[in-house]
Amino acid sequence: MTLADTTTPAAAPGRAALAVLLLGAVAVSFSGIFVKISELGPSATGFHRLFLALPLLLLWQGVEARHQTKAPARPQALRDFWILALPGLYLAADLVCWHWSIRLTTAATATLLGNTAPIFVTLIAWLVYGQRFRPGFVLGLAVALGGVAALIGAVHLDMTHIIGNLAGIGAGITYAGYIITIKAARERFSTAQVMTWTAVSGLVVMLVAALVSGESLVPMSLRGWAILVGLAWISQVGGQSMIAWALRHLPVAFSSVSMLVNPVATFFLAWFLVGERLTPWQILAGVVVLAGILIARLYSERRG
Repeated sequence: MTLADTTTPAAAPGRAALAVLLLGAVAVSFSGIFVKISELGPSATGFHRLFLALPLLLLWQGVEARHQTKAPARPQALRDFWILALPGLYLAADLVCWHWSIRLTTAATATLLGNTAPIFVTLIAWLVYGQRFRPGFVLGLAVALGGVAALIGAVHLDMTHIIGNLAGIGAGITYAGYIITIKAARERFSTAQVMTWTAVSGLVVMLVAALVSGESLVPMSLRGWAILVGLAWISQVGGQSMIAWALRHLPVAFSSVSMLVNPVATFFLAWFLVGERLTPWQILAGVVVLAGILIARLYSERRG
């Protein structure tokens, strides 16, 4: 399978898969709030996001193996293990960038920048695989990048916010890699297998990142543990698993557009739950980014 194959839209994507995808995106939207109020540092929070998800994922994998009439494919060759581990490496890089972005800027801004992944998916298709796009894609890309530039300078020009915004863009780039690799893994392995392997390979990287940055791995209160459990079970196991399942039944291009509900939901959650307020300029810049992504994705679905 080539990346170009992943950007070919299905003629009639299943309604159930679309509903699951949207529900998963909303569940993932809560992660920005959990990270914002976590008692631990960004990398340590990311470690527990994957570590605390493992028991549920392993239980799910065991139930799946017992109840399926056809046993799920098992990794055998070294290439199989690499296919299963690679999404976790991308996810870990995404979480490091995104969690730091949330701490250094607002949850809504970090999530919006992290959702520039559709742009980078199609850029990879163009630069690496030679896929050609209509001029409308270039227009959408220019609009989205212009909105990103406006968003970066919308609040403060101090170094903290600049680094936070750049980390958000880094999250968008690495999440694009995660979407591409998890789509490839789901072509051969079950959702439970992919999510379990993703958590295992990702948490190793997150543990190293937390230790290198000197972050504590133990919350100070039961509330701190509850936040981490909510992040792991609601956003990681629930949200990411629903997205992974839906990606098996929907084209990645269509999915990327549908998942734009994520930054919108995060904006409202951050507003009502943690009191984050966006300026009119930020809101306008965010709308421009979303519009650019939508235009680019619509035109990227047709080869020029």
